[in-house]
Formats: sequence, structure tokens, C-alpha cells
Amino acid sequence: MSLSTISNRTLASSSSATNALTRTAGVALLRRAGNARIARPSGVHGQLQARRNFLTIIEQGHEGWRLTLGRNPVPLKPGLRVAVPMVHTIMNIDMRESSISIPNLPAYTADNVPITCSGSLFYRVVDSYKSCFDVSNVHENVKNTGTSAVRSVIGHFTYDQVIADRNELNKRLDQVIGDSIKNWGVECTRFEIQNFQPANREVERQLELQMEAERNRRKQILDTQAHINVAEGQKQRVILESEGHLQAKANEADASYKTVFREAEARKQQSLMEASALAQQVSEVAKALAGGKDSTADDRKQALAALIELRRLEQLRAIATSQSNSTYFFGDKSSLGVANDPFNIDYAQHVKSAVDKKPAERRVDVGATVA
Repeated sequence: MSLSTISNRTLASSSSATNALTRTAGVALLRRAGNARIARPSGVHGQLQARRNFLTIIEQGHEGWRLTLGRNPVPLKPGLRVAVPMVHTIMNIDMRESSISIPNLPAYTADNVPITCSGSLFYRVVDSYKSCFDVSNVHENVKNTGTSAVRSVIGHFTYDQVIADRNELNKRLDQVIGDSIKNWGVECTRFEIQNFQPANREVERQLELQMEAERNRRKQILDTQAHINVAEGQKQRVILESEGHLQAKANEADASYKTVFREAEARKQQSLMEASALAQQVSEVAKALAGGKDSTADDRKQALAALIELRRLEQLRAIATSQSNSTYFFGDKSSLGVANDPFNIDYAQHVKSAVDKKPAERRVDVGATVA
């Protein structure tokens, strides 16, 4: 934005006007103020005001400063204000947000890639006094600061970083430019990179080759990782299958153990029940032998011997009715080696041989009778 002062035009030279000015400067200024053609003070963009006399207009969104003979600034708010020609100088500042275009700016990235970029710098005047009296031409200075900051900041980023994350570059530019222009009463609202490309075709071709090589490298890494994942999956599958087999075998062994344990428990219970039944039978037989009186130990022994004899008879009956002649019954006494017992093994063999001889003798007798 450019600031200008009211251009002073020389009043028409005439002898009468010169004499009038010499006598009373104030009266002469008042007489010729209506006929004087003055230029409106230029704003931040160098716009000229229309023809004015003692009055000037500060538009909405602007702020003005009125200088009296080049000093003593007085702030002027939007509206109709008094400005005496040749005495007052009006400086008009645009307080709205404005933008500066920075086209085709050559720069180098951190990896020494020549590039050409363009962008837009958005700023706003927050202190009109500083922007008027602390800097000569705030618009041009802000543009120069933005251009220098773009080149400096891009030099800290690689080409890939700028392409991948342009927002980070914009934030960095906002910070750098804002810190540089805040002393002028101006704040940087944002900076937007609009275009970013290599400086020439050869550089662009080299970058394309580099990106292609990078893609191939990433592809190989992904393929290798895929093979590793497949192998890892097969490894996990084998481990899980072996663990499954192990768990199955453990379950089978546990089931077998529980089955054997329960069968043993069942046999134990069966034996206890049989023993209990036998004891009850012995008790009943002993009572019968005692004739209704209390049974003694001798009665119980006789009852037990009787029951054992009954069991032996049942076994003999089973042997007799069996179709096989190779089944033998061994009594308790034969196991002790007691001789002359009807159930001794030698006695059983003798009985069997006698039975075998009887049919032979009968056949001999029958043959002799026939003869």
C-alpha cells in the first residue's frame, strides 16, 4: 500500500493574490479554498480522491490520520471529516484483509532441487499508526518480506516433504512472515502455496525416475513383507495344529483315566455290594442254624462253609453242562496242596481217565460177545 500526501498546487500568481497572502495568510487561504483543485490522499493501494474542499470522507473499513503542517497526527474514523487544504495532510489506511500475489518465485529445496512456486500472502493492518509512520510503504515491504520468507522456508524442506505436507509449509510461512511484519502493525493471516513444480523438464524427469525407483523399492519391501506374513501364518498354523493334537491326546488320556477310575470304582462298589450280600446271607444262614437264638461264631463258620459248598456245586453244574471237556475247577484246598480232596487236580485227572477207559472196555466186551 502506498501513502501519499496532498499535492500542493501553487495558487495562481497574481499581484493581488500575492499581496493578499503577504498581508493575511489565513484570509487568503479561506478565499481560495473553494476554487483550489486538490488530489485526495492516496490509500494503501494508491487510489486518488476526487475533488475536495474543506471536507474529506474516510470510508468504512479504513482509518485516517490528519497531519497539520506535517506533524501532530490526529486519528480519523470513518465518516465526513474536516481537512483544510495546504494545512492538513490526510493519510488513509485500508484496515480490511488484503492479499499479495507472489508469482513464479524461483527457489531451492533442502535437497537442492530447483523449483518454481507461486502463492498468495493474506494480511491485515491492525495498527494504522505503525503502518503509517513506522514504515514508508507497507504494501511493498510486506510483499518483499513474503518473497524472502518463501525462499528461506522452502530451503528447510525437501521436495518430498513439500509435496506430501504442504500445510506444514504454509504454517511455517505464516509464523516467519508474521514475526517479521508485526512491528509494522500488520499481521499475517495466512499464506497459501498455489503452485509448486520443478524449474525445468530435466529436473522433473529426474524426479520421476527417483519416484519410480522409490515405488519399486516400496513394492519389493511390501512383497517381502507379504512372504514373511505368509510364512508366519504357516508357522502359526503348524503350531496351532500341534497344540490341537496335544490337547486332543491330553483329553483322550484324561478320558481314559476317568473311564478306568470309574470302572474301578464300579468294581469296588460291586465287590462291596457282593460282600455285603454274602455277609447278609451268612447272617441269615447262621440264624437258621441257631434255631432262632443268637448266632455264635461257630454258627457263622458253618453257614459260610455251607454257602461255599453251594457255590462249588453251582460251578460243578456249570462244568457238567458245558460242551468243553477242558475246563477244570480248582478248589481252595487244591490250591493249598491238600491231597485226597475230591477237587484235587490229580483226582480230577483220575476221574477223567476213568471216564475215557469205560467206553473202550465196553467196545471190547461187545466184540467178544459177537465173536
